[in-house]
Amino acid sequence: MGVKVSTIWYTDAPDPASLLRETSASDHAAAAALVGRLIPDLTALPTAPTPLPQSAGVGPDAIVVGCYPGTTVVCSPNLSIAKPSLIPESWVRPLASEHTYFVATDPENAWGAFAYWERGTLRRSFSATPIYIYEDLGLPLVWERPFWAGERPLIYPPGVLPDPQSLPFHPQEFAEAANAEWLGFRYTGAPRGDEFDPMSVPASGFALYTPGEEPATEAPAPVSAPTDRKFMRWLRRKSPEPQS
Repeated sequence: MGVKVSTIWYTDAPDPASLLRETSASDHAAAAALVGRLIPDLTALPTAPTPLPQSAGVGPDAIVVGCYPGTTVVCSPNLSIAKPSLIPESWVRPLASEHTYFVATDPENAWGAFAYWERGTLRRSFSATPIYIYEDLGLPLVWERPFWAGERPLIYPPGVLPDPQSLPFHPQEFAEAANAEWLGFRYTGAPRGDEFDPMSVPASGFALYTPGEEPATEAPAPVSAPTDRKFMRWLRRKSPEPQS
């Protein structure tokens, strides 16, 4: 069935997978700064940090960001877009990174998409459901060959005939393969080969609010000096007697 994913990655690392494999923390201050840059019109309040697989399909009015050495990920529902080439430039390269990777899947609609930019220039983009291609730009990458060659066929339930226009693979699995190729892990299934478990990768969450509509926070009760009589009597007993 797969999981819902809506992510974009910015990296300068030649091998981001090796860095992510050793990641144990996200730079929260850097994450908050990036949220302010991407969504300047909203107020972002921090929520509890969560592992990346539990954040990748973030719901509405929220955003999750993980900032690691050389690599940053943003999880946002704003990225669930049928044509990755239409992602705004401000989201494609906000950190002047060498490489930008986009991966999104939606099990409910059997949709999968991925895209790759080099220094802000789109090199490859694919987005489809099993029977409809929304976008297919750029030359196919080497790792795509088994999918187009029919080596990863879409399996139908018994008695269900495939649509004549069906792709020779499932777009969600295609997108997961892109994620594994670029970042070294998959969101579904056990790690394969050198892949690692993404549950070890933390990310910083933020709830988004229209300015002025943030939830009220209770101010701490003011601390006042104790004035009860017992305390005053104790204080007088402890005070030194005036000397003549």
